[in-house]
Amino acid sequence: MKKVKALVLTGYGLNCDYETDFSLKLAGADTERIHINELISGPQSGAGATLDNYHILVFGGGFSWADDHGAGVIMAARLRYNVGEEIEDFIREGRLIIGICNGFQALVNLGLLPGFDGDYRSREVALTYNDSGNFVDTWVKLKVREDTGCIFTKGISSLDLPVRHGEGKFYAKEEIIDKLVEKNQVVVQYADKEGSPAHGKWPFNPNGSLHDIAGICDSTGRIFGLMPHPEAYNHYTNHPDWVIRREELDRLGKSIEKEEGEGITIFRNAVEYIRENF
Repeated sequence: MKKVKALVLTGYGLNCDYETDFSLKLAGADTERIHINELISGPQSGAGATLDNYHILVFGGGFSWADDHGAGVIMAARLRYNVGEEIEDFIREGRLIIGICNGFQALVNLGLLPGFDGDYRSREVALTYNDSGNFVDTWVKLKVREDTGCIFTKGISSLDLPVRHGEGKFYAKEEIIDKLVEKNQVVVQYADKEGSPAHGKWPFNPNGSLHDIAGICDSTGRIFGLMPHPEAYNHYTNHPDWVIRREELDRLGKSIEKEEGEGITIFRNAVEYIRENF
């Protein structure tokens, strides 16, 4: 079986690296947690990490550089001016990138998303302060659009995941939103209890994101960014309703079929894609 190598960035306030590393391992990847400085020093000195050794690059959640100057801004600047060309080479070679929460914020600041027609430098969307003005920490229901071609969400139609952010509102000019929809790059949307788009209604849309956008991909489907945390649903007991669900099954004479959380599917799709195509 082909070994799939994943790099999970750490350092300077990123704090979801252990969960993400664990989730990727459950999905079958051979993962390493690498400090940003190791990645930056690698191409210049021959030491540290080099992207050539990996198939999947993960920009994880947290508060890089304490969100000073805006969430993901400093992280994006550090990477753009040190390893920007290496990241673009990584993309051109057909490898995968996922940005979660703070990682999504960094991807849009880098210009890697939306990545219209292979343009990975133009900053055309933003993730800004929640409409409530407050940090949100809750679970949301997501509608997954199945017409996107996003590698990470193949076979998924809906998903429950937690969000925890202060700057998660997806914002862009109307023509950019229209372009994202037209090009099938809107991957996940905040949804109501029935699984339909939330139409901006709180608490289903927790931050006021335009078009209920919770995540987008680039034009190839190989770069994916989302505000909710798939790595935080790595076991069925992570879900706040797990006791109720277990009791309902017990009364029907059934039991939990698998202990793995639904978020792992996103990482497993990435691993299987690399095994089949790279």
